[in-house]
Amino acid sequence: MAWLLLIVAGLLETVFAVSLKLSDGFTRLGWVLLFLVSATGSFALLALALRSLPVGTAYAMWTGIGAVGTAIVGMLAFRDPATAGRMVSLVLVVVGLVGLQLTSAAHAEPS
Repeated sequence: MAWLLLIVAGLLETVFAVSLKLSDGFTRLGWVLLFLVSATGSFALLALALRSLPVGTAYAMWTGIGAVGTAIVGMLAFRDPATAGRMVSLVLVVVGLVGLQLTSAAHAEPS
């Protein structure tokens, strides 16, 4: 259950990063509100996941999911460069995240 909370927290990190961009420097109220709600939810779910997951692994997973998700949204919605080097780098981040999950699962405290 902690891993599921962490994945949702990471996805919410993507939402808050994108809504922060779309808030245009906190000048567009709807996007500011989405930023506040998603950031609060993301941090709250991270805090719950940290009850039973190692802090280093959980934080790396949270930021990694958010970073990869934000990079993908940037490429799809904002025309950020989608070069082969960037794509390979994103795949390497995902491989690292899977490795962290696999090597941490055996050491996690019971939920």
